[in-house]
Amino acid sequence: MDGRRSAARRGADGRAGRDGQAVPSATVGRLPGYLRALEATAAAGAVLTSSDELAERAGVTPAQLRKDLSYLGSYGRRGVGYDVAHLREQVTVALGLADVRRVLLVGVGNLGHALANYAGIAERGFVLVGLVDADPAVVGTTVAGLVVEPADDLAAVVARTGATIAVLTTPAAVAQQVCDALVAAGVVGVLTFAPCALRVPPHVDVRAVDVASELQILAFHDRARSAGGGAS
Repeated sequence: MDGRRSAARRGADGRAGRDGQAVPSATVGRLPGYLRALEATAAAGAVLTSSDELAERAGVTPAQLRKDLSYLGSYGRRGVGYDVAHLREQVTVALGLADVRRVLLVGVGNLGHALANYAGIAERGFVLVGLVDADPAVVGTTVAGLVVEPADDLAAVVARTGATIAVLTTPAAVAQQVCDALVAAGVVGVLTFAPCALRVPPHVDVRAVDVASELQILAFHDRARSAGGGAS
């Protein structure tokens, strides 16, 4: 499920690409899909792939894919296509995944348990280095091989683990307070599942996943189709 970019952003042009060229935020949002497509292509044993084949796997048009990859300085070769391994490396570097990213999870309830045990975190170049919760009944328990530490020690946990990204699954009522503490401790990226908007300084990135809102949007489109006799 795609997250939504916080209004507190450092600019509309996204990140710097090849030779300092700005990569649009929309392109950055599609890069993980391209990486998944390339990994699936590599797993199938392909050494080369065309823009048509890769675009179909990624769910975009070939023109869109070629335009997005051009920001990375990758244009493919006419009549040959893209070198899968090379392009995979380019996208990995562009996403900042060439180095392992340390992740701290705050809020170890049902969702937190599921995320802590999600194998996709490690498979995508991240390592979960710490768990934090405010519930005394949860603190001290072991989840996914990590001992849950108290919320009062959050700054110390960030400093000890070197976490730069945090996953936030706390209730909405305390999400901003926890986010502020994370930012003060040095975290520069927050993925939040709390159903509220978070305010962060310009140097911090926030991605929000609001399951209820996404379901409401699906309900809107379902109702529109029903009202239109099946038309979208």
